[in-house]
Amino acid sequence: MLTKKIYFASDFHLGAPNASKSFERELKICAWLDSIESDCEHLFLMGDVFDFWFEYKHVIPKGYIRLLGRLARFTDKNIPVTLFTGNHDMWAFDYLEKEIGIKIYRAPIDLVLKEKKFHLGHGDGLGPGDYKYKILKKVFENKLCQRLFGFVHPNLGIGLADFLSKRSRAKTGHTDEVFLGEEREWLIQYCKERQKTNPVDYYLFGHRHLPIEHSINDATYINIGDWIKYSTYAEFDGDKLLLKYFNL
Repeated sequence: MLTKKIYFASDFHLGAPNASKSFERELKICAWLDSIESDCEHLFLMGDVFDFWFEYKHVIPKGYIRLLGRLARFTDKNIPVTLFTGNHDMWAFDYLEKEIGIKIYRAPIDLVLKEKKFHLGHGDGLGPGDYKYKILKKVFENKLCQRLFGFVHPNLGIGLADFLSKRSRAKTGHTDEVFLGEEREWLIQYCKERQKTNPVDYYLFGHRHLPIEHSINDATYINIGDWIKYSTYAEFDGDKLLLKYFNL
């Protein structure tokens, strides 16, 4: 009998750094989805699926049709797909839910999966530090600010967002590639503090872009990495949570 598994992936950043590289990455992601479809019990996408996503009243960003089609095929087969919005796609409102049936969360949650306790989220804005981003995130999440941005023509809005996204990645690209040590990894600090009062078996995040597996007392913290450089994902069969690399 086929053992059903739960899969996690994060930080596809489709749209970056350009159309051709993004399309190449999208095909690889679709190949991965095809490879897990037969034994997937639940698919969790942990944020930043798109490098920029803003749902205007009558417009969504162009492209990504192959990925969206694969995700629709999952939900059509009653395979649940859950998305945690990230700092690049927090403006996913109801299109993905209505059109594809994807369940969306906008903050970390606790879940029991196959009798194990998980704490799941994208990972942005958690733990100490990063105060400038935490302030900026409140602006981005503000309903009035979102409505005002919705009045900006998509050609200008998406173009501006693409420019700012590339600028942000240029500033953080090198730190994303290096493990900073337990005391300087904000997500590890967040997990250590939370474990004291709300213990779980697994902490699982994206956002950091670097594949990380780290023990925290009786728990395990895993950062899934990304698909720009690593093509990593996590697989849970009820016994072990494994960090894996996908190669065509």
